[in-house]
Amino acid sequence: MRISHLRQRLRDLGAKPCHEDRLLRGWSQVCSYDRKNSPADNFFPLALRNELPVIEAQLNRLAHLRSEYPAGSGVARLLVELNDGQMVESVLLPRGGLCISTQVGCAVGCVFCMSGRAGLIRQLGSAEVVAQVVLARRRREVNKVVFMGMGEPAHNLDNVLEAIELLGMQGNIGHKNLVLSTVGDLRVFERLPLMTVKPALALSLHTTDATLRAKLLPQAPPIAIEALVERAEAYACATNYPVQYQWTLIEGVNDSDAELEGIVRLLAGKYAVMNFIPFNEVDGLAYRRPSSERISAMTDNLMRHGILAKIRDSAGQEIEGACGQLRARAVKA
Repeated sequence: MRISHLRQRLRDLGAKPCHEDRLLRGWSQVCSYDRKNSPADNFFPLALRNELPVIEAQLNRLAHLRSEYPAGSGVARLLVELNDGQMVESVLLPRGGLCISTQVGCAVGCVFCMSGRAGLIRQLGSAEVVAQVVLARRRREVNKVVFMGMGEPAHNLDNVLEAIELLGMQGNIGHKNLVLSTVGDLRVFERLPLMTVKPALALSLHTTDATLRAKLLPQAPPIAIEALVERAEAYACATNYPVQYQWTLIEGVNDSDAELEGIVRLLAGKYAVMNFIPFNEVDGLAYRRPSSERISAMTDNLMRHGILAKIRDSAGQEIEGACGQLRARAVKA
């Protein structure tokens, strides 16, 4: 289901903007009301009131919890089943954060990621994207949503941007607390500046070596790394949100001193944060994460050059639940 189709359906039932806004706020913020004993009974047009039980039932069927895997410190991985039986993953993060998926599978095929090993299975509709937030909010408060789960958001951009607009306008989430991640599709840089809700940007970089990046991210657009950083910096300056550069750290692959020099060359003086994500082991892959000492040394090196660097552990490390692994195990079972 797409949110634009839902909006049109509401209008066909006589909804005005105020009715549409109230219903979408109630759904996305998980605010219920008793239609028998509240002014809402007379607030909506009669045709819409009569259809509301059907609409609410359809929204409730968009996503439900298949299983949950707590991982400590306020983290839990959620295996979410969609109405057609397909599954995606969401992650409850500390301090009210939530990571959500935008596709079933992924076409980018990052060699270190489980999500893309089966390729792209299907896109999520914008309402299915928001439904993951609704599902999480039934469990606890959510005040930040990052689009960093299964899938490449740029490959499902219309649905993702619809979801962002709703979450930022009706969903009560601050615009800078909506974070869209991409491997660097130019359509993202073209369309985000035109949005009413302008999310923060995360750019999956992983290396400063163009040849290596083509191997690690085989289906990423062949755009020069310097050009990606230039476009990201322009968006950061326009929105006043720093770009979050994502870097999955793999021992012997992208943890060298040469890579550190490349990061300094690219990001020194930029409005940027480098997020180092130590590799989370995946069945069938020989990659390993660097030692804790090496990771700390890399972070310290960038900080000395004035580049804010953070270590972001992949949620689910304790349960071998890196993105895509829970779904893969469930499908295999």
